[in-house]
Amino acid sequence: MNNRMLLKIKAIPENVGFLRNVIAAFAVPADPSVETINDVKTAVSEAVTNCIVHGYKNTVGEITVDVELIDTKLYIKINDTGVGIENVQQAMEDFFTTETAEERSGLGFTIMKTYMDTLKVESKLGAGTTVYLTKELIHAEC
Repeated sequence: MNNRMLLKIKAIPENVGFLRNVIAAFAVPADPSVETINDVKTAVSEAVTNCIVHGYKNTVGEITVDVELIDTKLYIKINDTGVGIENVQQAMEDFFTTETAEERSGLGFTIMKTYMDTLKVESKLGAGTTVYLTKELIHAEC
């Protein structure tokens, strides 16, 4: 089984749930467990929310989502063309946040690392951020 999906969508809060559910539905042919699907949905929510909150701050941009399913492995690439991250290594530390005025926990990347098999982040100031996530889809038990 090999399938690929490419989406471009506005970076607005209303699209977080849409993207997490679309990616979950895309993974269904691999027959993943509910727990595995929930892991993917949680990580996708964090990645997309980061694009909206941090990537575009007080403006609206676009998010590009590229998802590939190869056998039972899900590859997700989420990209924004926003402000970028000054120090990716620091941003990936637990509790680090640049949004001190709002109620942000600084755990977005930590959550992504916890629920996915791999997490890779590339970013360039003024050019945006790309998050790569992978997950082996564990089959549902009958």
